[in-house]
Amino acid sequence: MYRQQIEAAKEHFAQILEAQLQRIERMQQDDSFIDYQKLDKIVIGIVGGDGIGPYIAGQAERILADLLAKQITAGKVELRKIEGLTIENRIARMQAIPDDVLTELRQCHVVLKGPTTTPDQSADMPNIESANVFMRRAFDLFANIRPVKVPELNIDWMFFRENTEGEYALGSQGLNVTPELAVDFKVTTTQGSRRIIRAAFEYAKLHGKTRVTVVTKANVVKTTDGKFLSIAREIAQDYPDIVCDDWYIDIMTAKLIDPSRRSEFQVMVMPNLYGDILTDEAAQIQGGVGTAGSANVGTKYAMFEAIHGSAPRMVAEGRAIYADPSSMIKASVMLLEHIGFNKEAEKLQMALDICSQFEQKVKLTGRSDGVTNEVYTDYILETVAQPDLLERYQEFLAKL
Repeated sequence: MYRQQIEAAKEHFAQILEAQLQRIERMQQDDSFIDYQKLDKIVIGIVGGDGIGPYIAGQAERILADLLAKQITAGKVELRKIEGLTIENRIARMQAIPDDVLTELRQCHVVLKGPTTTPDQSADMPNIESANVFMRRAFDLFANIRPVKVPELNIDWMFFRENTEGEYALGSQGLNVTPELAVDFKVTTTQGSRRIIRAAFEYAKLHGKTRVTVVTKANVVKTTDGKFLSIAREIAQDYPDIVCDDWYIDIMTAKLIDPSRRSEFQVMVMPNLYGDILTDEAAQIQGGVGTAGSANVGTKYAMFEAIHGSAPRMVAEGRAIYADPSSMIKASVMLLEHIGFNKEAEKLQMALDICSQFEQKVKLTGRSDGVTNEVYTDYILETVAQPDLLERYQEFLAKL
């Protein structure tokens, strides 16, 4: 009765399998990382994105321009603004990332990107893939790295979320087999799992961490999550000084808000969807998704961004100038660290902590009863420039 629909579904699935097998071959070819210190010039792309994106990305750009002023003047660093990654342009071109924009992005070594809107079919919008998902796949940005730190709660977490597989990798390639049956796909590869899990253990080793926690739902999603967990246990044997434990995603969401347990976690590694869920929860514990930045890292490219969305309601209500730029500033800290400007990154992180958690001379509320993001950025830049920055930061730590 459904033979025609089943045959069409089989053909669709065959195309997906072929594409994934080709992706595995590409992963096997070159896994060497770029050395930024050997480049004549590091090109940093600045992408505003949608909604509040241009407002908060613009403030982060101001900070990078200030901290890297000498390198920019000397021609060692370039801040290059890239236009066109907007929801209007993407819909007009019916592409997740328009070809000309993609070409410009490929000419950068790292990108600082504001949030972009993903079209929602339920809102009568076209089925265009998420720009984030497309970019992660196009540049093979396999590691989504998100730090969350709340000193007063003894929380110091680092999340390693696999970025190119799982449910999201094929999120726009699901299939309506019949009007009554819809199917989506989840993919896990040995190569993709190995590199994200190895990255988590290497981070733990380099930063003196003693525990890596693997998060899956392998008791139910046995094939894909089972593979991820099995590979993690295998890799853990190479790091005898690091404890490796595993938790299921449902109970893990509970334990992140368990005061008696949460401070025990250090480094966590997980497939794509689970990482999205846990890092948003963790960011809320830290103070809201507006406070968290993230890195998307591959061997040849890297992209740094806020973890929240484009907040079109804030724009519609005329409140975009009050949007908190902290997420993009935190992403800038991670960008600076990634390309080797560790002193600048450290100064910016200290200033951000002082301004947001300690002195709080000006406050953002998201509304006109607080300051604008430009005023807040001025405050951070003034703090970075103070000669007693380290002493003020040590005072902040002493009062926790």
